[in-house]
Amino acid sequence: MTNQATDDAAREREERWARQEEAASSATRDIADVPAVEVITTTAVHLMSAAAVKLGLADDPEAQLDLDEARKLINALAGLITAGAPEISDMHARSLRDGLRSLQLAFREASVIPDPIGKGPGEKWTGPVN
Repeated sequence: MTNQATDDAAREREERWARQEEAASSATRDIADVPAVEVITTTAVHLMSAAAVKLGLADDPEAQLDLDEARKLINALAGLITAGAPEISDMHARSLRDGLRSLQLAFREASVIPDPIGKGPGEKWTGPVN
């Protein structure tokens, strides 16, 4: 490889890094413009969607059912909703709580040996769900 080819490859690599750094910097500025309510609700929706898949409520229940993973996601969701509810409007909190309750009930239904009332996923934060 000649010096010219080496210099061209190095320059191309530096330009690619600069473009990647600029893209990352733009993304950082964009997240700064997103209101906290939107970040909280979007995160909750992602947790709900992931929990629903792990509960077997998606395309391929046999392959996707994983109650251990669903429990973790529902616990995280319950904590987020409980902690975030005072920060977001009642309108947002109410619909998130409804979705959480539906997931908790689906978990109870999917369990071969259901948890005792008050000991299911998220019930530490929400209280008993039945």
